[in-house]
Amino acid sequence: MRKFDEMYATLPPEPGQVRDHYKTYDRWLAQQPPDTMLRRREEAEVIFRRVGITFAVYGAKDEDGSGTERLIPFDLIPRIIPAHEWQRMERGLVQRVTALNRFLHDVYHDQEIIRAGVIPADMVLQNAQFRPEMMGVDVPRHIYSHIAGIDIVRAPDAQGNGEYYVLEDNLRVPSGVSYMLEDRKMMMRLFPELFSQHRVAPVAHYPDLLLETLRASAPPATPDPTCVVLTPGMYNSAYFEHAFLAQQMGIELVEGQDLFVKDDFVWMRTTRGPKRVDVIYRRVDDDFLDPLVFRPNSTLGVAGLVQAYRAGNVAICNAIGTGVADDKAIYAYVPKMIEFYLGEQPILKNVPTHMGRNPDELKYILDNLKDLVVKEVHGAGGYGMLVGPASTTAEIEDFRRAILAKPDGYIAQPTLSLSSCPTYVESGIAPRHIDLRPFVLSGKEVQMVPGGLTRVALKEGSLVVNSSQGGGTKDTWILEV
Repeated sequence: MRKFDEMYATLPPEPGQVRDHYKTYDRWLAQQPPDTMLRRREEAEVIFRRVGITFAVYGAKDEDGSGTERLIPFDLIPRIIPAHEWQRMERGLVQRVTALNRFLHDVYHDQEIIRAGVIPADMVLQNAQFRPEMMGVDVPRHIYSHIAGIDIVRAPDAQGNGEYYVLEDNLRVPSGVSYMLEDRKMMMRLFPELFSQHRVAPVAHYPDLLLETLRASAPPATPDPTCVVLTPGMYNSAYFEHAFLAQQMGIELVEGQDLFVKDDFVWMRTTRGPKRVDVIYRRVDDDFLDPLVFRPNSTLGVAGLVQAYRAGNVAICNAIGTGVADDKAIYAYVPKMIEFYLGEQPILKNVPTHMGRNPDELKYILDNLKDLVVKEVHGAGGYGMLVGPASTTAEIEDFRRAILAKPDGYIAQPTLSLSSCPTYVESGIAPRHIDLRPFVLSGKEVQMVPGGLTRVALKEGSLVVNSSQGGGTKDTWILEV
């Protein structure tokens, strides 16, 4: 299988084979004593622990049997992307997220894309994430996914050059942006000299852009909207991020019990009495938002919230029902969405996708399980997934039975050789596979900070970068021209 490394033109690295945009960094790295870099790694870990940048791992237990929180491992070697590559990626991201928001508005209103036969009706209307309660609801600016995390991978083409692909669209409650921001702060603290040698585009203004996006999403005629971050609470795996973003934006972090609905308006309990809330940046899944509409036993949401939302008196970011657009089966239709709604050809490619629901493609999947990556349509976080080349015969046969029992619950894709980047591991510096999650904000306009969260699979040969599966993170540098 062909390989593509972000830093080196050849693997293993050979003299003179450093890519142009890494040459300054490579010269700097060659001058660093190993013990200095080791101390910097240890210093980063101490600081991250002190700040409380942890990730709760569900189901994992410490030796005493209690639940565990872990640091997401941070790697000192940045992922560097030249300006011209980022510019094209940014155009592709704006195009894609624009089309996805058009799709969401359409499926909850006129359903033109279904009537045109572009997407089968059952894939939308019978989708577990489709919310009939949202039919006919008009949301400000027709924006449903205000904050999107689009997962991008790079893989070698036939000539061995790196080609970017969108692997997944995360449109519900995408997480990870706090690690992007903290990774940059850490690199600037540990290696300030590197930022005088490189023109690295800044990311620190993300909270300002996020607040601007939230305020732009407020109900009409709300000149000074009150925004809050709604968290499930301190036991959620991403609670650090919820608190971090609220603090960075200067808005309140609230739980469901801090809010109530009266006369179809949402109010926040404060020491000075109730205060009206206009925009809720929710980090709570649809099913838990309103016990009067969804799960009646949920204590995480707010009774009456959906009615206030339908009345147009509060904005919810991201909107209820966005999950129907980031389903792994719907993903295969995003290029057609771009053509249907925008009349354009996709700038960023999809990974070729085989649908278990189609008999011919199902046969291909079953005949080639050992070579494919198979995913549950509603799976997330690296769970519910088979990486054929890395699986045992028994694991493949278990998946075969699961696919046969519910063919429309699975898709399959070729096993891409994800690009690698030099990474500190126990044995020293070695290539490890990576992906990239840029965060795309849709308010008055579609915008983003240059870069995103680079996730790295720390196990040798692993293609699974998810934090829940032991992945780490890197700072992402977009070089300015």
